[in-house]
Amino acid sequence: MDNPTQTPGQGERVPRHMRKGMYILPSLFTSGNMAAGFYAIVQVLHYAITSEYWHLDHAAIAIGFAVLFDGLDGRIARMTGTSSEFGKELDSLADVITFGVAPAMLAWAWGFHGVPPVSLTEWHIKLTQLGGIACFLFLMAGASRLARFNITHNPQPSNPGRPGKKYFVGMPIPAGAGMIAAVVHFQEGDPIRSWYTALVWLTMVSAVGYLMVSTWRFYSFKDIDFRSRHPFRLILVLAALIAGVAAFSGPVLFGIALLYMFSGVFWRLQWIFRRKNPPPPPYKEASQTS
Repeated sequence: MDNPTQTPGQGERVPRHMRKGMYILPSLFTSGNMAAGFYAIVQVLHYAITSEYWHLDHAAIAIGFAVLFDGLDGRIARMTGTSSEFGKELDSLADVITFGVAPAMLAWAWGFHGVPPVSLTEWHIKLTQLGGIACFLFLMAGASRLARFNITHNPQPSNPGRPGKKYFVGMPIPAGAGMIAAVVHFQEGDPIRSWYTALVWLTMVSAVGYLMVSTWRFYSFKDIDFRSRHPFRLILVLAALIAGVAAFSGPVLFGIALLYMFSGVFWRLQWIFRRKNPPPPPYKEASQTS
């Protein structure tokens, strides 16, 4: 009797057309990722031409959908055993466009393009230039993060976590792009209009870029197996999360992105303090003599 759970490579012959369809499925999600990135870039250009800031909100939403597509293509490829070198390269190229170029353009257009001139015209020019440099460094950091991920096998973060847990070394580029998009969507695309807020945005964009090229650990969620049975609590959490995003997408997505970013910072600081203050040796009672 055939085993219904048998996978290709375990003795069961899968029709050729079915194997091709299984390999195409992850690439379809990668194509959706790339299409969302292209749409985000087009929306940023529309804002630059028309100054209608709702285009920026649409760009942020498109990047958010791309984060979802990016998570699905890798998980589907692992679940179906259809990972391939072509798929990995295509995914990396799509990520550079969607999570590198698109959020860098969005960060510059939302945070620096619309800032009105201040009394010191030269300072305003310098601020705009610094913003462009920060956004370019974000793009470079994301591309470098992808290159390091592609050539490194079983990377280990500088502050290791629990055994058996899977971690990213450095913030993954979809999370970095998601942080930029979440902030813009939280403001509904309404751009920054004060130079001091632009300074805060410049600092944040630079910090996200640094976190991507750092060796700090960020949880990958890869140890969650959706094919196995899950407790009722996890189902409730997922249902509440979906309902929250549907009803209050701006605040909920902004909170999730901020929490994930600061989780890496928290784990790093926790590891530093543990190294500086090692736990005392276990107390041993002196042997009593009669």
